[in-house]
This record gives sequence, C-alpha cells and structure tokens, in this order.
Amino acid sequence: MSMALKQVFNKDRTFRPKRKFEPGTQRFDLHKKAQASLNAGLDLKQAVQLPHGEDLNDWVAVHVTCPVMSGGPKYEYRWQDEHKYKRPTALPAPKYMSLLMDWIEVQINNENIFPTNVGTPFPKTFMQVAKKILSRLFRVFVHVYIHHFDRVSQMGAEAHVNTCYKHFYYFVTEFNLTDHKELEPLVSQEDLTCS
Repeated sequence: MSMALKQVFNKDRTFRPKRKFEPGTQRFDLHKKAQASLNAGLDLKQAVQLPHGEDLNDWVAVHVTCPVMSGGPKYEYRWQDEHKYKRPTALPAPKYMSLLMDWIEVQINNENIFPTNVGTPFPKTFMQVAKKILSRLFRVFVHVYIHHFDRVSQMGAEAHVNTCYKHFYYFVTEFNLTDHKELEPLVSQEDLTCS
C-alpha cells in the first residue's frame, strides 16, 4: 500500500471517536440540532457520477487539483501554522484544505480549548480560536464559489451548497465570528457578475 494511502487509512489520524455529549445537556441538544441540519436531501452518490459527455480524467482532475488557494484574482490565501509553516506560505488549494482540516481537528479535539464536560469553563482564548477556525473555513466556501461553482451546479448540488453557505454565513455574521474583510472576495465577485 502506498504511503499516501497508509496516511489516509491510518486509524490514528482519520478515525477518531465521536465527541460524546451528555444527553439532556444544552451541548447535547445543540449537537443534535447541528447534525439534523446536515440532512438536506441531496443524493451525494448521484452527485459525484460522471456527467454525460464529460471526460473521466477531466472530471477527476477538477475534484483533485487546483494550483492556488485563492478567492478570485485579487485574493490569495496563504497557510501559516505553529509548526512547519511559520510564515504565510502559498500552497495549492488541496494542500491548504488538507492542512486546514488537520489543524481544525487538532483544535476541536483539544479538551483545553473545546471542553466537553459540563461545568468545565471555556478558556479565555476560545473565541479567538473559534474565529480563526471559522475564518479559514469561510475561505474554503469562497474558493469553491468562485472557482468551482460551475462544477457544483453540474452535479446538481448548488441548493445543498447554498444552504450550507447560508447557514455558515448567517451564523458567523450573527455572532461577529469573522472579520468583514474576509467577506470581500464574494462581494467583489457579486459586483463583477451584476455589472
């Protein structure tokens, strides 16, 4: 088995026990509501099928490759973390997103940042970490909308993606969880398409 496949199927990296919330608590109720909101009725098995008349290699390539993590021609997102990328570094979109998901996993599984026991207080840095997570996730939405929405539409997934985005957008704006400058790429894109 190749090294990449071993990393994908390494149970220590990709399979984690689900976070358990005590039934009857507010966190349990919120978790259940969040899980219920994920069921939008989209047939994902059908959505990933090769569209009629499309080349299989092209179809696979657009799902795997994207040389720059950007939000249109004026915005490039660079990766920075506490370990390997100490300075903002330009990366291909798949690498950026992979690092992002790994980084988020470390954050949300850290009991010192995201306590699961009722009565355990959140740290003073909790909102700062949550805002960073949400800002970086917003960049993924921006990238998908600007660079890949035609493929989302071809798959018939636009209603699902729009619902996910709207939920995310309303949540982060309701609680001021992302800087307004992060919204600029989609506003700029809207200006271009409305002109």
